[in-house]
Amino acid sequence: MADLHTGHTAEAIVEEIARKAGALALQYFRKLADLPVEKKGHLDLVTEADRQVEEFLIANLKRSFPEDGVYGEEGGEINGTSGRTWVIDPIDGTFNFVRGGQNWAISIGLYEHRRPVFGVIYAPVRDLMLTGGRDVETQLNDKPLQPIPPLDLSRASMGVGIHPSVATEDRLEVVRFISDDLRISFRCCGSATLSLIEVAMGETDGYVSLGDSTWDVMAALPILGNLGVSHTIDWDRTELPQKLRFACGSDAFLEKVRPLLQKVAVAA
Repeated sequence: MADLHTGHTAEAIVEEIARKAGALALQYFRKLADLPVEKKGHLDLVTEADRQVEEFLIANLKRSFPEDGVYGEEGGEINGTSGRTWVIDPIDGTFNFVRGGQNWAISIGLYEHRRPVFGVIYAPVRDLMLTGGRDVETQLNDKPLQPIPPLDLSRASMGVGIHPSVATEDRLEVVRFISDDLRISFRCCGSATLSLIEVAMGETDGYVSLGDSTWDVMAALPILGNLGVSHTIDWDRTELPQKLRFACGSDAFLEKVRPLLQKVAVAA
């Protein structure tokens, strides 16, 4: 991305914002016993940490990119004039966060012309910083990531994300399809962002989601796009607050899982 008047690239600025947001989240993470937890829905939690990190992200993104809009999971939204919007998930994996788990991350994605074009993800406990997108090389902790390997079903693995509102019969169909039709292993880490990081790092071959939201994937998809990862989302028919039913991975992986997406419904 182009240099700004500050002399720093936009990606460097957003990385620094993400790192500081991660430090703020860690302050709450280290005092979980004192952290009130509220329910937005069944197994869908929100904490003061989510709200404070979102406020921090909105304030700093708006200060750094005053003409851009900002859209946050927890309700923060500021319109811009540039046609670009920063879409943020302050803590993706809040359930893991409140249980003291490692699988949560700050997600900052840039949305332009109805497409995600750039993203920064920071997982503070695991100290993973991923950056990449259009005209920006995908890097993990400042080192280039290699394209994903070819699909090998004899050793394949995939990530799965299923929203709590998905019907039981559809949940069971996901497990049956993966176990009986694909005959590969799968994992559920409780965070779309971390599941997509696993794809980027070659730990899994792809990811299937029933019920993730646009802010869960806005940063990760442009990062993955540089690594040979495709997805099934039609952005021309997708609005920002929408629940998603999609898969991402190599073209060979998508060919294998498309029949599953045709059988199951998105979350309510």
